[in-house]
Amino acid sequence: MGVPEAFLTDEAIVKGLGGTITLLRDNSYTEEEILRWLFTADDTLPGTPIDALRGDRGREIKRRAQAMAF
Repeated sequence: MGVPEAFLTDEAIVKGLGGTITLLRDNSYTEEEILRWLFTADDTLPGTPIDALRGDRGREIKRRAQAMAF
């Protein structure tokens, strides 16, 4: 399996992605569920969580990932 292009910038991995994935994994999300969540459109963002991370809205995405645990 490869790495989705959306996970990378020109220089590195998208800021906040690793922490977001860790939060979701710690709450028993599978790799498939994590990918689905990151790439599913959410009208309240707008866009997808990965788009929000790429757009420097990582704080909101981490907050949502934490809230999903409860």
